[in-house]
Amino acid sequence: MTGLKLSHLVTALIAVLLGYTSSAAIIFQAIDAVGASPAEATSWMLALGLGTGLSCLILSLRYRMPILTAWSTPGAALLAVGLQGMSLPEATGAFLFCAALLTLTGITGWFERVSHLIPEALGSALLAGILFRFGLEIFASMEDDLPMVAVMCVTYLVARRALPRYAIPLVLVAGCAMAWGTGAFDLSTTGGIDWTLARPVFTWPEFTLTSLIGVGLPLYIVTMSSQNVPGVVTLRAAGYRVPVSASISVTGLTSLLMAPFGGFAFNLAAITAAICAGPEADEDPAGRYKAAALAGVFYSVVGLMGGAIIGLFLVAPQALIATIAGLALLNTIGSSLTAAMDRPDQREAALVTFMATVSGVGFLGIGAPLWALVFGGATLLVLRWRRPAAI
Repeated sequence: MTGLKLSHLVTALIAVLLGYTSSAAIIFQAIDAVGASPAEATSWMLALGLGTGLSCLILSLRYRMPILTAWSTPGAALLAVGLQGMSLPEATGAFLFCAALLTLTGITGWFERVSHLIPEALGSALLAGILFRFGLEIFASMEDDLPMVAVMCVTYLVARRALPRYAIPLVLVAGCAMAWGTGAFDLSTTGGIDWTLARPVFTWPEFTLTSLIGVGLPLYIVTMSSQNVPGVVTLRAAGYRVPVSASISVTGLTSLLMAPFGGFAFNLAAITAAICAGPEADEDPAGRYKAAALAGVFYSVVGLMGGAIIGLFLVAPQALIATIAGLALLNTIGSSLTAAMDRPDQREAALVTFMATVSGVGFLGIGAPLWALVFGGATLLVLRWRRPAAI
């Protein structure tokens, strides 16, 4: 992989930083729910980091697209509740069941056929709704650390005028400098850093009807509806003809391999993929896959380092993470909103999709992204329906 740029490196770092800081606490709750030992907990983080990293590398290098994968964050939230009172072997059996369903979905190709039915305007509205809250976090973070956010925003505006290609790298440098200067990076909160390499711990699965139906099946539904659907939409909105079936197959097989070590479910990424698929990664869309591949390398390294790097991620100020993510996604949010509102005949349906996504509505164990498409699609069908002409 030649022709690497600074923008590839910085974009990849931002993606990995956001991936860990946005979900690490939820994963730890899921680990606690099954009473895992420290060694087993480290194995979980190793499996998640390596699984994400290797699948990113395989897909991005094979298809020359910024295809990022991730562990299922909504799935981790589900596990934090659903695994209460369940043993680790039972949980592992549920992970393998979910992985088998994901692999079958990819191999059969039915999900790819269904994904092509999503109108472009609704897909763009869905993506805009998913990313919108990250833009809002820029302003919400001002309450936590106004000086840092102000310096980062001013740096962004100045860089966009003078050095647009390096705007996000300069914002990251400015934010980190402010954090170090004000003492916002507090290593004492980690309780010490363990720099030893993580070791995998194999857990023999135990298959019970309760764990398969109560955890495995919901984990599959949440992963498909809340993660894979937005992941496909994100890449298509960026102009890529994503190989859906192959991508789902790779993430499903990765889940099968990593499940006994704590890798509960892998899927296509949406938020981090939007970062690597945007112009900040590379002005040339054909070169953005290099940022995704570097993210795969970083994910793998973080996984191997176990608790050490994760501990460092967790001490990063939340205002820094929120602001850099929001600024990195500004262009994608704007272009998605423009595409969603571009067609007058689909505008109302796209607006419904956008608002439903932003609302975070969820019931029957299914998150907002899928319901947003259902509501938007229903709106489009009703408004396009015409009564038969009277005879």
